[in-house]
Amino acid sequence: MLDQSIQELESRSLARIASAATLEELEAVRVDALGRKGPLAQAGKEMGKLPPEDRARIGKLLNSARQNLEQALESKKRGLDSGSLNARLDAEWLDVTLPAPGPRRGHLHPITRIQRELEDLFASLGFATLDGPEVETEYYNFDALNIPADHPARDMQDTFWLDGGNLLRTHTSPVQVRGMERLGPPLRMIAPGRVFRNESVDASHEHTFYQLEGMMIDRDVSVAHLLYFMKTLLAAIFHREVTVRLRPGYFPFVEPGFELDIQCLICGGSGCPVCKQSGWVELLPCGLVNPNVLRMSGIDPAEWNGFAFGLGLTRLVMMRYAIDDIRHLQGGDLRFLEQF
Repeated sequence: MLDQSIQELESRSLARIASAATLEELEAVRVDALGRKGPLAQAGKEMGKLPPEDRARIGKLLNSARQNLEQALESKKRGLDSGSLNARLDAEWLDVTLPAPGPRRGHLHPITRIQRELEDLFASLGFATLDGPEVETEYYNFDALNIPADHPARDMQDTFWLDGGNLLRTHTSPVQVRGMERLGPPLRMIAPGRVFRNESVDASHEHTFYQLEGMMIDRDVSVAHLLYFMKTLLAAIFHREVTVRLRPGYFPFVEPGFELDIQCLICGGSGCPVCKQSGWVELLPCGLVNPNVLRMSGIDPAEWNGFAFGLGLTRLVMMRYAIDDIRHLQGGDLRFLEQF
């Protein structure tokens, strides 16, 4: 009976070894079959009770079973080790002959993209792109633009004043003044750039935003010229018909002055936080250049006249991409920026 039990144990253990899928399972088989408390060890202890003529036969059977199991365990272990190593090599394989991956390619901010589109558009219309300082003098930001000292734009709630009487420019109009002084008429120019106002921040207002202002100085310039360029601008930017309205507006540096509004493209005119529930967004303050502005820049208003406009570049980006909160544009959230 003991020899039959040993043979059955060997057969079961060999089957478990063959079916073991991991080293942990194989170790469990080894402990069960060959451990100190395993059945082979117990069978060895029973040999002392056997007749002398049976001890040699049972001992040879035990040794054979132990050797067969040990060989099977070792062979299976090598196979599992090899498979584990191959799987690891497959998972961690690396071609060291490949060139190192370079830095991830970046992309342009949506404001930069629209600004460059506009610069290309106006360049095709014969306009030069000029730039100027963001820290301005009181003269260029206000006085030369026919804004006297008691004008509301001088109020501390609107302007960031600096030590020494300088300020952060509240518009890019000072670049127009510098352009008239340096280049003289005839003149076609745009001035894109960052401006600063002491605003209460909400979905449609920021203390730091972008404008693009333009000017054309020549002989016999009329409101018709102004409207032509504005319609050309809007058609090129939105690639579709948009609803606009022109209403009177007061700006010290133009006379007459107008407000060109665009129907809100976020809500379609039904009202939302971007348009302050009005259905319209102020986009293009414009008008004919005030003679006083020409005169202060050394240009004779009896011979030359022109138009000027100021485009809210940040708001234009919001309309173009249906962005419902201006704070996203300066927030630095990569999840937002990577959409563009």
